[in-house]
Amino acid sequence: MNRAEETTAGSPVAGNSTATDSSVDPASFRDPSGFVFWRNGQPYRQVNQVFAADWDAFVASGLRDRLLDRELLIPHEEAPSELSPDGQAWQLQRVEKLEFVSYPYEWTFGELKDAALLTLDLQAAALECGLTLKDASAYNIQFRGCRPILIDTLSFERAEPDAPWIAYRQFCEHFLAPLALMALRDARLGMLLREWLDGVPLDLASSLLPASTWLRPGLAAHVRLHARAQRRYADGGPGTDGTSPGRPRPTMSRQRQEALLRSLRGAVEGLRWDPSGTEWADYATNTSYSERAESAKKRTVEGMLKAAGVTKGGTRPAGTRPAGTRPAGTRVWDLGANVGVYSAIAASVGASVLAFDIDPAAAERHYRRLRADGQAAILPLVQDLANPSPGLGWAGRERRLLADRGPADVVMALALVHHLAIGRNVPLPMLSLFFAELAPAAIVEFVPKEDPMVRRLLASRRDVFPDYTLEGFRRAFATDWDLAEEIPIEDSPRVLFRLHRHG
Repeated sequence: MNRAEETTAGSPVAGNSTATDSSVDPASFRDPSGFVFWRNGQPYRQVNQVFAADWDAFVASGLRDRLLDRELLIPHEEAPSELSPDGQAWQLQRVEKLEFVSYPYEWTFGELKDAALLTLDLQAAALECGLTLKDASAYNIQFRGCRPILIDTLSFERAEPDAPWIAYRQFCEHFLAPLALMALRDARLGMLLREWLDGVPLDLASSLLPASTWLRPGLAAHVRLHARAQRRYADGGPGTDGTSPGRPRPTMSRQRQEALLRSLRGAVEGLRWDPSGTEWADYATNTSYSERAESAKKRTVEGMLKAAGVTKGGTRPAGTRPAGTRPAGTRVWDLGANVGVYSAIAASVGASVLAFDIDPAAAERHYRRLRADGQAAILPLVQDLANPSPGLGWAGRERRLLADRGPADVVMALALVHHLAIGRNVPLPMLSLFFAELAPAAIVEFVPKEDPMVRRLLASRRDVFPDYTLEGFRRAFATDWDLAEEIPIEDSPRVLFRLHRHG
């Protein structure tokens, strides 16, 4: 059984779902155990009658409470059964709304690795309780700050005696194969998960990995030989565990399953990547700002964030959420965040921050620092804003496009506009509209042509951007925005704008 996205994959617990009230979430239709629906802007999960015994076993085992206490499982509480859309619920759960649902193809190497290790921890904990993790989908993991959590409360079922781990293949496709490609070939190969939503095919991964991986026991066993086994049984229609119809189902003792998990953990932990050597990894320490200009920019951005309503405690109403869950804060999307210098400023004045950057090395450095510091208010993600995550999956709705996972309260676009307007040929009016679709307030930096960074972009191409001027920027953005502040950066030709969306 290879239920690659499961019921909570994508939007079901996002705080900004476009699903109509009392409707099943567009990403929640694959699992017979239950589904997610919305009522009055609040996500609920229904446990179907068919899953009643497994759910009761999960609760009785004490594993649910232990995971909740350790903040490894999404907070939830029982809800009145009369809220069920079809009247067939064994139980209803009111589930914490996440500020944002990210997808594995947007994660850094470290985020995917931490999600993989959590998945292995969950299966190990389940084995101790006579349970099993029935699917190992990366889409069942989300991040609260830099801490991965399981968002699928229906992932655990009673284990059959001596049955192999049913989610083994899925774990290898969703986690081990892409991690190996990122570590040993190129970190950008994590984007293969955007094309293969059910996980990177093991035969493809095996063909792309260097031959030296045959000498690494974990990768040789779980990717290369696993891929061979899949091909061998392909004509018989292999199941998740590599078996095929008509063949005796293999058995695996508890001791062998524990050994399997140790082997998988060793393979994952043995994968390392040095986030360096990319174009923008050192950008934050190699800019055209003088010390005076950088200090002035930081002060101005902090003042603009406060003026835009970013304060301790946030500005948005909390809404309905399960008891004991976290209140909503002001949401800031830092577009082109690099290693997060200004994301940190936004967090320091009270925002929860999504820090997007195109460079996987810069985003990985940011994540590692935040994780080491225990920072819970910022989540770095890899995102090409000129080609942002689209709607994917069934009917293009299982995985929502980036803009549909907002709105943010404030977008910051610092030292970004010139990269998109000149580096990627996106006209200024289109940038204005894009930012306006993401948030009602914006802090945008304009970098003129005389700036060294723009001269660098124009050094190897014709200047076909006559409207890329300060006045052209003002004119283009006036279509969608009201100007709140325009402040030149001291000792720099750059200018910061604070904007309010029309209406």
